[in-house]
Amino acid sequence: MALVMHVGKPNKNALKILIAAEYVGVEVKCPENFQMGVSNKTTEFLNMNPLGKVPVLETPDGVIFESNAITRYVARLNTDIGLFGSSPIEYGQIEQWIDFASMEIDLNLLTWLRQRIGLDSYVSLIEEASVAALKRALDALNIYLTSHTFLVGDAVTLADIIMTCNLYSGFKFMMTKSFTSKFPHVERYFWTMVNQPNFRKIIGELKQTEIIGELKHDMRFSITNAYAKPKIVETNESSGMPKEKIHQILRPKTLLICCHQVR
Repeated sequence: MALVMHVGKPNKNALKILIAAEYVGVEVKCPENFQMGVSNKTTEFLNMNPLGKVPVLETPDGVIFESNAITRYVARLNTDIGLFGSSPIEYGQIEQWIDFASMEIDLNLLTWLRQRIGLDSYVSLIEEASVAALKRALDALNIYLTSHTFLVGDAVTLADIIMTCNLYSGFKFMMTKSFTSKFPHVERYFWTMVNQPNFRKIIGELKQTEIIGELKHDMRFSITNAYAKPKIVETNESSGMPKEKIHQILRPKTLLICCHQVR
């Protein structure tokens, strides 16, 4: 059964779907002529996802959008592989780590990344808060991984696929070796995962970034506009407002799924 995934140049949200498909033995095709800013604005596409975001999966039974939902659907096409674990408790733990990967890792990486590449106005307090929250999450993950090779059980599950792909954006674009070396078990886990055959087939060779926010022209998540220099927003701390309150006001509501492409 071939499925069709509408996406531009595959980003990490598409990668996790393709990796899950490799594990369960399902073919997922990506149209070669898909163009962000054009294909996702057509009436046909907006009928599938009114927000115009990718990826979108066409199946024989209907359409699915939101990358985690698509990944879950693909993983369930062959339950014998065990991507959802082997018991109710393992299923719950897998869902736990998927939420952690989305809310604690992906959200904070996205906030940091969007400011660095100029998609959001640059506010130093927001960057400081997002990096601090990311480090807190990585520290918690690092402690857990001191005694675990995989997130749940003794083999790759959907939690590992989504966690690794969320970390992928960090290792590729934002988190230098000096940053990740403080979390050695996260490093070991990440490189172990990306070198699994099914991961490596989809991701290919990966080199950790040497500069925070370094993006090459052909790696800009298929967003067509050039990245502007980050705009600096001054905060009026002379008002006497507590710094914690400024954090709360300035922190933007960002997408939970990193690198979803917008209209």
